[in-house]
Amino acid sequence: MHNISVETFLFATMLTFLAGFATSIGAILAFFSRKDNYFLLSIGMGFSAGVMIYVSFMEILVKSRESFTQIYSSEITGEILTIICFFLGIILTAFIDKIIPEDINPHEPKSNNQLQELKSDTKSSLLRNSKLRRTGIFTAIAIAIHNFPEGFATFVSALENPTIGITIAFAIAIHNIPEGMAVSLPIYHATGEKKKAFWYATISGLAEPLGAIFGFLFLLPFMGESTLGIIFGIVAGIMVYISFDELLPASRVYGNAHTTIVGISLGMFVMAISLVLFKFV
Repeated sequence: MHNISVETFLFATMLTFLAGFATSIGAILAFFSRKDNYFLLSIGMGFSAGVMIYVSFMEILVKSRESFTQIYSSEITGEILTIICFFLGIILTAFIDKIIPEDINPHEPKSNNQLQELKSDTKSSLLRNSKLRRTGIFTAIAIAIHNFPEGFATFVSALENPTIGITIAFAIAIHNIPEGMAVSLPIYHATGEKKKAFWYATISGLAEPLGAIFGFLFLLPFMGESTLGIIFGIVAGIMVYISFDELLPASRVYGNAHTTIVGISLGMFVMAISLVLFKFV
């Protein structure tokens, strides 16, 4: 990661764009999704959580500890610094959650009844007023804020290990789909314009690559083993927080305990196989 080629940089950037574009997919699905049709979404979000939890503990935290150990030549020092950075990542993401009102927070999943209420065909002013439109716009802003650290996590992982980067980008993309729905539904029913709802969701997803690039440019002058140790520790904390605070509860909302555990198990299995293939193939 010390000598990053142009190809590697472009590849990592492309992955963040693809992950962010999943909010657009969510916006489109919101226009056509039907009641009780969230089975695959539930498994997909459990899958995303499984991927991110497994790679955080089995790979990214290990790299953080290795980076710190190379500097201080002490395993216990490396372990302590890794733990500190890990929980800093959790605190950072929790702080972002705290400053965003609960009713527009994308980490608060919509129940099936709430989604159906938004998709109702009623022409009442309740659905087509400025308050509903405001909810959609502020949800887009909230998602954009959340996508900054997520984009950076995807970007850094892809720079270090393309296989891990692809898998994490896929996991982030799945979890961005319902966020796109959360933006498009209220805006669509407030304005009656699918195009406007689609573009609000798409713009919120663009924060993913922007967060990656801004974070990289800011840290580039300081890049070294200590910086890598800090970054990997914080990235692991961010992904674990997202998994437990957003993905797993949302998976339960859109499905049930069985779909959630199936998704988690599949995600961990795919991530484990990916790591093995990268190391031995």
